[in-house]
Amino acid sequence: RGSGDHLQVITVVNFKGGSGKTTTAAHLAQYLALNGYRVLALDLDPQASLSALHGYQPEFDVGENETLYGAIRYDGARRDLRDIIRKTYFTNLDLVPGNIELMEFEHETPKALMGRDPADTMFFTRMDAALASVADSYDVVVVDCPPQLGFLTLSALCAATAVLVTVHPQMLDVMSMCQFLIMTSDLLSVVASAGGNMSYDWMRYLVTRYEPGDGPQNQMVSFMRAMFGDHVLNYPMLKSTAISDAGITKQTLYEVTRDQFTRSTYDRAMEALDNVNGEIAQLIRAAWGRA
Repeated sequence: RGSGDHLQVITVVNFKGGSGKTTTAAHLAQYLALNGYRVLALDLDPQASLSALHGYQPEFDVGENETLYGAIRYDGARRDLRDIIRKTYFTNLDLVPGNIELMEFEHETPKALMGRDPADTMFFTRMDAALASVADSYDVVVVDCPPQLGFLTLSALCAATAVLVTVHPQMLDVMSMCQFLIMTSDLLSVVASAGGNMSYDWMRYLVTRYEPGDGPQNQMVSFMRAMFGDHVLNYPMLKSTAISDAGITKQTLYEVTRDQFTRSTYDRAMEALDNVNGEIAQLIRAAWGRA
């Protein structure tokens, strides 16, 4: 990243669990790191699956004040984000782990808003400020959001320079995503009127857990492309036993060896992953004016 290039903060969101959000965030962060980007993976989900995938068990390895909450909390115990960041076993990839403590931000923010201490920055600028403090060390931040629209997700959407919405191509999931988008736009317009920054370099929908032979799924994908046009990524992420099997041992496809699977299963999943992540990397470079 050159000096004129801004830090890309990619927020991965979905309203419904089971859309492959964490798997998407983990594979994207690792792909970018493997391709030479300096990446910070940020786990905002109190369930902390992204942390577990990188070897940090939320209930044992992540203590008090060791999540992003430590850097955005409202009291005197706040600490520098730099002191919270941990190394992973991937070169170029660091992690801000999550655990249940993140819920504190959801409980404390309404109190802070009621108190309205003028010295207290608005809740949605806190995460942005924390990331700005480490911006020189990274090219890309990949944020895994909780599957609900709370203060953490809103903060992540305000800190984002790009948004990736993961969608499982089934009617109920697409309907719930539309609800999510309507609610989000209402809330974000309130935040924008309070001075929040809402301009994104790009926003894309990623079709996840896609089964090419499934007729109704294909209909849903066509419907999404008709509705959202170019905002749907060209490549979908296939549903693959290779990815779910790797997940059982808390690994991603970039960590397991090919001989653990039928070759065709592994190759198909790897090709889909590289296509999706390559397309996102292109969007990042375009935002930096290097497409």
